[in-house]
Amino acid sequence: MSAAQLGYAYDPLFLEHDQPGHPEHAGRLRAIMNLLSAKGMLAEMRQLAIPPATFEELCELHAPDYVSQVYAVCERGGGALNGDTYVRPASFDAAALAAGAAMRCASAVVSGDVRRAFAIVRPPGHHAFADHGEGFCLFNNVAFAARAALGKGRHGDAMWSPSARRSHAQAHPRAMIVDFDVHHGNGTQSIFFDDPEVLVLSLHQYGFIYPGSGHHEEVGHGAGRGHTVNVPMPAGAGDGLYGRAFAEIVAPSARRFKPDVLLMSAGFDAHWRDPLAHIQLSLTGLAGIVQTMCDLSDELCGGRLIGILEGGYDLEVLSYGVLNTLRIMAGTPEAVEDPIGPATQPDTRDQRVIDAVRRVHDIN
Repeated sequence: MSAAQLGYAYDPLFLEHDQPGHPEHAGRLRAIMNLLSAKGMLAEMRQLAIPPATFEELCELHAPDYVSQVYAVCERGGGALNGDTYVRPASFDAAALAAGAAMRCASAVVSGDVRRAFAIVRPPGHHAFADHGEGFCLFNNVAFAARAALGKGRHGDAMWSPSARRSHAQAHPRAMIVDFDVHHGNGTQSIFFDDPEVLVLSLHQYGFIYPGSGHHEEVGHGAGRGHTVNVPMPAGAGDGLYGRAFAEIVAPSARRFKPDVLLMSAGFDAHWRDPLAHIQLSLTGLAGIVQTMCDLSDELCGGRLIGILEGGYDLEVLSYGVLNTLRIMAGTPEAVEDPIGPATQPDTRDQRVIDAVRRVHDIN
């Protein structure tokens, strides 16, 4: 695959959602874009034009009262939606554009316009529920991408190209979201908890960390039972334990579900140097996660893979994490860089969580 087959979505408007001193600030995207430019990566990819999500489109996923609340607070000059989630005057527009970017990446991949795509967006989204936002998130970007990939929303089923239609055997296309942000994607889980067409799999630190959800026995409800898979990692989990989780849980779950498109909620805060968590991943370990996702997309769904940026609060880690992700998605894993190196503390050897998840989901 050539880098030209990799699309990305970005707009400077994302920088207008900003509160200096807050962990989720505009400097995160500035650092990413500066490194991508310095390394020549931007010139090698195709930038996708982004139509913002309309008010009506936002209300297809979120409660109209909540969407109106975000708009009204921004119109008043900004403020706090809750204890950790702020809005500024431009935040509604930035968040609507982020949701639109996620949908655009999905439509580009599913239609065959590009093979893979990554949305370099903020505010992040995986803690946004249908009726409220929290955890720095306003609208659920990856959920909008998944719905678009399923042929719902702006473009409908027309997005599926003839070759894509022939490649999926189910009556309806299926999407699988793998969330490797260090914090549980509680909003995404809630939105798809009873949906049989979307498998949500989250690997996250569990215990004494926000949001406190994501136990391995949270498995979905009704028609969606078994389509929520949580891998609650202990503090100190590192490259080895995550590698085993991908080999023994993520890959078998994907092969059983048979998705037509794979999506990543790509957070880079599971790195050992991130200030908000205590997982011991390295940049090399994070790159291995992305490589596994690319391999699974090649095996199961014609290479269709969509990445949506979530967290990551050490700027050097975040920047190199995104750079490595894009290089791997473009098919140049030999260019992966890890200037920071392995964790300074040994990772945990406690593998009981792997066995517990396999028992609950009957993964042999």
